[in-house]
Amino acid sequence: MTTVNPAAPAPASTGDKQVWLGTGRRKTAVARVRLKKGTGKIVINGLEHEKYFDAVQDRLLVLSPLHTAKAVNRFDVFARCTGGGKTGQAGAVVLGISRAMLKADPSQELALRDAGFLTRDPRMKERKKYGRRGARRGFQFSKR
Repeated sequence: MTTVNPAAPAPASTGDKQVWLGTGRRKTAVARVRLKKGTGKIVINGLEHEKYFDAVQDRLLVLSPLHTAKAVNRFDVFARCTGGGKTGQAGAVVLGISRAMLKADPSQELALRDAGFLTRDPRMKERKKYGRRGARRGFQFSKR
């Protein structure tokens, strides 16, 4: 029986290709990212990232971890996003790409961490409380 070190970044194997997996979350969006050696193609939910993300800031955000690690044309990125909106999904894809790149090349950790790509954004929507109209807003008070 062999033991597996859970800390070792073992790539998932799909045939003869090495694939690194990373999961990213932001608000209610979840992105499952597969990274493999390639030419720099980025596909999100079956569409090129230029077509999937309408806003320029989201497109640039998705490319930023690859630029930081100087790996723009070394990896192909395939992501499946669910939940949230487009900006939240872009943030989730960034975290997923960064985590997968960390498994593929652990020497990039310092650069990715310094840029803030390995930190999960903890901000979530606050829940509605009883006795209030929303999370913090109360009901309108009428004196008469």
